[in-house]
Amino acid sequence: MSRIGNAIIEIPKEATVTVAGSHVTLKGPKGTSAFTVPEGINLTLTGNVLDVKRQQNDGAMRALHGFVRAELANHITGVTTGWTKTLELSGVGFRVATSGESLVLTLGFSHPVTIAPPEGISFQIVEGKIVVSGINKQQVGQVAASIREIKKPEPYKGKGIKYAGEYIRKKAGKAAKAVGASTGVK
Repeated sequence: MSRIGNAIIEIPKEATVTVAGSHVTLKGPKGTSAFTVPEGINLTLTGNVLDVKRQQNDGAMRALHGFVRAELANHITGVTTGWTKTLELSGVGFRVATSGESLVLTLGFSHPVTIAPPEGISFQIVEGKIVVSGINKQQVGQVAASIREIKKPEPYKGKGIKYAGEYIRKKAGKAAKAVGASTGVK
């Protein structure tokens, strides 16, 4: 059984947390974030420690308890240090460039693909890699996934857009099948 909800959240010095009823406002050097706590979950803020408690002990409330605690911890990390996802391009002729705030991808299509960042998300190009950053973990992950979806890595040569550190399992292809299939018997 998970005990995530019972863990306390320590608030760093550079972040400020304000609890007003069921609304939580988090401020830090990277920006401001807000979160609404669902019914049945109580928050207590004492000094630099935020404690999340549940009113009932049924299965759905235990799951919600852990979710709220994890979400608040992610918001605090977002406003203090921020969240990033790194994407790599692999393929001959695949290029990435910025045009103002937008990202311009050349991926072997008949046209370049331009992606405008949503509010709260920024793009950087570091050594040919795309770095998606922002304060909301879910939004950063979703934008990175939508960029990867444009040209997923294919299993034969591994060409496409992949996450940094992602391993692509490669398939053998037709040539390997043909070598094993020829027995020479007629």
